[in-house]
Parts: sequence; C-alpha cells; structure tokens
Amino acid sequence: MEKAKTAECPVIWIQCATCTGCSVSALNSVSPSIKNVLIDEVIPGKHVNLRFQATVMAGAGDAVIEEMKETSVREKGKYILVVEGAIPTTDKAADYGSIGEENGEPVSMVERVETLGKDALAVVALGTCAAFGGIAAGKPNPAGCISVGDLFKEKGITTPLVNIPGCPPHPDWFIGTIAKVLLIGLPGPKEVDEYGRPKDFYGQLIHENCPRRAYFDEGKFAKKFSDPGCLNELGCKGPVTHADCPLRLWNGGVNWCIGSGSPCIGCVEPGFPDQLAPFYKKLTEDILPNIGSREEV
Repeated sequence: MEKAKTAECPVIWIQCATCTGCSVSALNSVSPSIKNVLIDEVIPGKHVNLRFQATVMAGAGDAVIEEMKETSVREKGKYILVVEGAIPTTDKAADYGSIGEENGEPVSMVERVETLGKDALAVVALGTCAAFGGIAAGKPNPAGCISVGDLFKEKGITTPLVNIPGCPPHPDWFIGTIAKVLLIGLPGPKEVDEYGRPKDFYGQLIHENCPRRAYFDEGKFAKKFSDPGCLNELGCKGPVTHADCPLRLWNGGVNWCIGSGSPCIGCVEPGFPDQLAPFYKKLTEDILPNIGSREEV
C-alpha cells in the first residue's frame, strides 16, 4: 500500500525586540520534545517545516534571509508566521533592530513583520512582548515598541492572529496551540478570550486554582516570603492573571512561581510589567479595574 503523503506546514519564526527567552522556553518543551516537533509528525500526516529561526538554524547571512523571503512567496497564504518580541516603530526603527539587509541597508523589524504578516495563513505572537508589548514597550519605550496586534490594526492587516503571552510562555501553550491549529484549524471566536489568548490555556484565573486559595478564603495572609499563607499582601497578581500555571506547572511539571514561594507577577496580562508593578506590592482597588487597559495608571 502506498504511504500517504505528509503535508508540510511551513513556519517562519522571526525575533524582534526580545531577550530570546521565549525561544528558550519553547525549545525546552518536554512532551513532545522540540526534536519531535521539528522532525516527526506532530499530528499524523502533518509535519512542521521550520524554514527560518535565527536561534536554532545552522545557516546565517544572505542565504537564510533569501530562504525566508522565498518561503513567503512560494507558500503565500500557507505558512505560519511566529513573531517573538515587540516591534520597534520609531522613524529610525532599523536602528533599534533589523532582520537582514536589502541593497546593503538594514531592513527594520517592523517592515519584516508587516510584509510577512500580511501574506501568512496565520500569525502567532509568542510571548508577552509580541502579544501586548511587554517589557520592551515599558516606560520610557524609546524604540516605540508595540505589539503585533497593534501593528496589524495600524496597517490594516487582517491575517488571523493568536496571542500566546507569558514572560516567557510555557512551552505547552505554544506547542499545544500549533498542534491544535494543525489538527482542527484556527481557533474560532469562542475559543479565544478578548485578548486573543486560547481559552484552553488562559481560560481561568491563577487565583481559582492556586493551592494557597484556602488561606485566602480563611483570611490568612503571609507577612514575609517564608510564611505560610496567601501571598496577596506580598503582591501576588493571581487574582487578575489568566493562566493554567497551577495545574500545568513548569520545568516538566516540577514546580511553578507560587510553589517556589514567589507571588505571581501577572506576566501573561496586557499591561505587564508597568500596570502590575511593583511586583511585591499589594494590588489596590483603584488599580484593579485598569489591568489590561490602555490607560495610564
């Protein structure tokens, strides 16, 4: 019997204003491992074909930039674009970050995201910087960094966008989203929240599943980090943070922030870090309604 042909899913992964922590996190995926993701069929009959990713590819220079550009032409409307990091948008944006050159001049990150984004099947904004601006867009933001979604609104780009925030995001959030797209297609409106995050991973508050929740209900609050008790008084942002960290855990299911004695810092939320800082100061009632808003707080 003739073996069924494997369908290739081309992926272009570009890195903008990022610390590369999102790449590091995704590359540390445990099950499946990143080796399985890149070599095997993640979904039977479908294979992720990573065409460009500066951190892991062996090539460099003009050759890999040409491959990126040729892929966007050959696979127009068929490839998935992964954007890691916020996007510098000042008048001299290339001074703050570029990806390759054209005619001896650097090509700005914003130009690459715009050009590649409009011709992609879908775009995944990986990490809080790409999804919401994150640390890169924090005050005073001299580079004028913005999120992928804000750039698309500004440029009128209608390519479907999925936000996978986190500083960094859990590898399962990214790999799971890609696998679901390959299996059943792009998420529908009811499968993502108001910020474009998949409800599979961002559908519940940290506070709802926190193992210290009983302390909160009993009014027992830690006064210092070594104390038992709810960490609300020490700045925990769990009551306003949507992620499944308490259930999924990190580092292969070993632990997570609150399990290590640290309050949640709300790294998956719009407005991180400015609206959620100081990290170790209790959220006040006047701040709570503004989390995620565009307003200054």
